[in-house]
Amino acid sequence: MTADDIGRLFVVAAPSGAGKTSLLRAILKQVPNAVFSISHTTRKKREQERDGVDYRFVSHGEFQQMIDDRRFLEHARVFDHYYGTAGEEVDSLRRRRLDVILEIDWQGARQVREKIPDSESIFILPPTRQALESRLRSRGTDSDEAIERRLADSVADMGHWHEFDYIVINDDFDDGVGDLREIISGNGGDYRKDRPGIRALIDDLLAD
Repeated sequence: MTADDIGRLFVVAAPSGAGKTSLLRAILKQVPNAVFSISHTTRKKREQERDGVDYRFVSHGEFQQMIDDRRFLEHARVFDHYYGTAGEEVDSLRRRRLDVILEIDWQGARQVREKIPDSESIFILPPTRQALESRLRSRGTDSDEAIERRLADSVADMGHWHEFDYIVINDDFDDGVGDLREIISGNGGDYRKDRPGIRALIDDLLAD
């Protein structure tokens, strides 16, 4: 099977609060051939979420069994919960010539790159550190202590930006969606990680 016979695989990661999920939901409405691979997780289902649509919610025991059976393309622990992508689901979607989007973290992205070298990776960043903190606080679901922890973890996550092929800055939502659409449509040259200005932005985001 050649590359022309299967869909492309995009790995999309971001620090918590960068707006990744909202951007990707918009992308699915605009790019007909793009689909999500639904991740497995051990965390509790939130009120608005649906099992088998947003995530596949499983117990710790079920998740561990999938690890033992080598069913995951990638898996990672994030904020005391486990998340994983089943390899057979990704393979099935790509064989149908669908472009598959994995919404995972940098740890998972690294595992996918090792197993599927032709995958393409996108990292979404906030425009400023202040914007990141504001977005985390606006959720209204976490304590101040939890927010500070998430902010620290987000800053650490941003330190892995250089491992990705493309960088999208989520300053204006519509612009962010447009940038992602260009990359997924095969016109991502203007969004490579080595383009002018990215290094300075990263320095500002990671500054103490």
